[in-house]
Amino acid sequence: MTVKKLEYLIIGNSAGAIGAAEAIREADTAGTLAIVSDEPYPAYSRPLISDYLAHPGPIDRMLYRKPDFYEKNGARAILGDKALKINPDARTAALASGLMLTWEHLLLATGGTPIVPNTEGIDLKNVFTFNRLDDAKAIDAAFNPHRRLKAVVIGGGLIGVSVTEALMKRGMDVVIVEMKDRILNTILDEEASAMETTALLLAGVTIITGHTVTRINSNLRGEVSGVTLDDGRLIHCEMVIAAIGVRPRLDLVTGTGIKTGRGITVDRHMETSEKDIYACGDVAEAFDFVTGNNRLTPIWPNAYEGGRVAGLNMAGQPTEYKGGTAMNALKYFGVNVVSAGLVVSPDNSYETLINRRDGIYRKVILKNGKLAGLIYAGDIEKSGIVYNLMKDGADVSAFKQALVADDFGLASLPESLWRSKLARPAAAEKPAAAVTGH
Repeated sequence: MTVKKLEYLIIGNSAGAIGAAEAIREADTAGTLAIVSDEPYPAYSRPLISDYLAHPGPIDRMLYRKPDFYEKNGARAILGDKALKINPDARTAALASGLMLTWEHLLLATGGTPIVPNTEGIDLKNVFTFNRLDDAKAIDAAFNPHRRLKAVVIGGGLIGVSVTEALMKRGMDVVIVEMKDRILNTILDEEASAMETTALLLAGVTIITGHTVTRINSNLRGEVSGVTLDDGRLIHCEMVIAAIGVRPRLDLVTGTGIKTGRGITVDRHMETSEKDIYACGDVAEAFDFVTGNNRLTPIWPNAYEGGRVAGLNMAGQPTEYKGGTAMNALKYFGVNVVSAGLVVSPDNSYETLINRRDGIYRKVILKNGKLAGLIYAGDIEKSGIVYNLMKDGADVSAFKQALVADDFGLASLPESLWRSKLARPAAAEKPAAAVTGH
């Protein structure tokens, strides 16, 4: 067993980890730093794995940072080696290779792990999940260029729709089986969900809602031949994608005493209940500025920002996380949709404003004059302005109707607000693309 001593150890190698490493180096250019990942690749953009599956090519086009990122930041990249256990008291981390790392400050940016249903036949050949680059590579390897295949996607959420679009682009027939009464039900309201449903149906996707897959069938030993639904229907297929969702990867903190809920609980400095151990990204329950509580908001921008805050605090620069919220920007099957915060009013104490016209849908939800949620579909050009008003906690009661108007823009805001927006560094008017669990 080899023991390496580090000032900073980051377990994970995605958005949160990169944000933390960059922040640490802004505050401390000399402290020893290592990044550990069980994946063998340099940091890549997980939202792009559906693009990779649709058009396989070099990983270089997916890289989140340039290949020399680790060298330039003085970070030792330990890739393809899984962290198996941490000991908060001894401040150690044991890796699968036998390497033992000691640390002064630890960040857990371990992300999520796919939820795999306990369905008969789930271990058959050509049953996949879709969360990592290796998943996309495995699906790609299963294609038969000489035969049009059919896939059943279990789950009509963000992951299910993204892999469906990629499979359709590869020429497959796809059936989505969604347990709830509509697809994308956790991130869109009924109307926006219906717009996406129409686009999928026009593209040739078959959608079955209100049912589940109870068995994955095999005619030949070990190979998928179809699925059986809970109403007894049989659907022929050669491939199954389990796209039910992702849960935080908590195995490293189990039994350590670190406080968890659905994820690892962190304070506004992204520090866990254990001193000098931080968490960010899909594994962390962090502050949501809409709900005012900690919760999981597993999207890319929140992971990066949370990682930055963790990194600065690890390096001795006290920094507070301003909070994030649920936010998604979709462009599947030609329908542009942005949603953030609440998408359905929880009760009648909220006010909802809607404008729908010619395939364009704009909706905002307000609470006491402040934005609590938004959905823009069809035309998302100015959604970023509305999102920033929500993030800033601006009182929009005096111009709330303008937020959903056809001609909404910066000029619709009071002068004090639009001048402050223009004074900011260049920022996209559309929220950055965000994909659950990526």
